[in-house]
Amino acid sequence: MPQEITTGIKELLAQAKSEIAEVDVAGALSLIKNDNAMLIDIRDVRELWRDGKVPDSKHVPRGMIEFWIAPDSPYHKEIFTEDRPFVFMCAGGMRSALATQIAQRMGLKPVYNLIGGFGAWREAEAPVVPHEKK
Repeated sequence: MPQEITTGIKELLAQAKSEIAEVDVAGALSLIKNDNAMLIDIRDVRELWRDGKVPDSKHVPRGMIEFWIAPDSPYHKEIFTEDRPFVFMCAGGMRSALATQIAQRMGLKPVYNLIGGFGAWREAEAPVVPHEKK
């Protein structure tokens, strides 16, 4: 018997977007400049190698977000204890909307989703640098 998926991605995204705050590139740049916001890039590392990254952004693989945020996790990262805004970004804004939602549910605040993701960032001709392979 085949699986019956009852909730699709459109519904998940609509729910996430109804719960989170979003910013466009200009808003993200303002948060970074004026409020010391941290841009969290959740794209796969291969996307960073191929397309580059935002200077001073922090790469957090999508599969590790909950583990890096949670203070009781053995994978916790201190950056998520800092009192600053966090802007989540993926390639087009969908994965990061879901990541923003979960970060907010975990208690991280303030958090924002970058509308249009890295694609919008590049289209706005905001700064991009190569991402070195380690």
